[in-house]
Amino acid sequence: MENLFSIGEVARYQNISKQTLIFYDKIGLFRPTWVDPDNGYRYYSASQIDYLDTILIMKKIGFSLQEIRAHMEHYDLDSSLATLHRQLDVIDQKIEELRMLRSRVQNRCGQMEASLAHCRPGQNIGLEYAGEQYLLCRPVEPPCTLREISVATKQCFAEAFREKLPVFFQCGVVVPRERILAGRYTEASLAFLPIEKTDQAGNIHRMPAGRLACIYHVGDYLSVGRSYRQLLDYCRDNGLRIVSDAYEFCINDYLTTHDESEYITKIAFYVENEAQET
Repeated sequence: MENLFSIGEVARYQNISKQTLIFYDKIGLFRPTWVDPDNGYRYYSASQIDYLDTILIMKKIGFSLQEIRAHMEHYDLDSSLATLHRQLDVIDQKIEELRMLRSRVQNRCGQMEASLAHCRPGQNIGLEYAGEQYLLCRPVEPPCTLREISVATKQCFAEAFREKLPVFFQCGVVVPRERILAGRYTEASLAFLPIEKTDQAGNIHRMPAGRLACIYHVGDYLSVGRSYRQLLDYCRDNGLRIVSDAYEFCINDYLTTHDESEYITKIAFYVENEAQET
């Protein structure tokens, strides 16, 4: 029709689907100038194309359809400037969140890449010096099986995401030293997520800087005992006294592989020389 555009033409000009235009009509955001009563075809005026441009640009900027509709019921220079300034704050917050997410993903990639060298025969065990670290913790309920460990880990993730805590995308557990020495290698007392230093949560455990005896265990978690026995032998043979519980950091786990034989777990004890006073 003269001076009117069909829904197909508008969809083609704006590179959107006809279904999108129909939906906008249904929610009262962008309605056609005229609907043919005989066939229900929708038609739009030339001036409406500019109006649709505004909707699509605001959507690209990040406004919801509800926000766009509320804004466009009555808008002028002042209201538009205020709205755009508010959106700048939203965009800045998203940028910070993306920066944090990127750093977490980069950290996980770095750990996985470094672990490949540590897992080579003869290079999977030794001493490391670790800087101060912080862990967001949840207790593992008795009887401390893998089921209870999984539940506690999920609780950590749920809290971290709910409270927007600065955790790293890694999990782990603490196994009491006395349980290790008794051969109860998988009976963890705490599940944790490494986290940046923060006062946003109370259940934060601080790992001090210090010397650690470490081994990188490759394989499913139930086979972790063989690596614990190797690490205990290493400490004994090198005159090292274990002075902490065991910290297990999941390097490659269910988050990054479906094959449990590819799991990589870093096991660490704080140690001192046997001649050194505790």
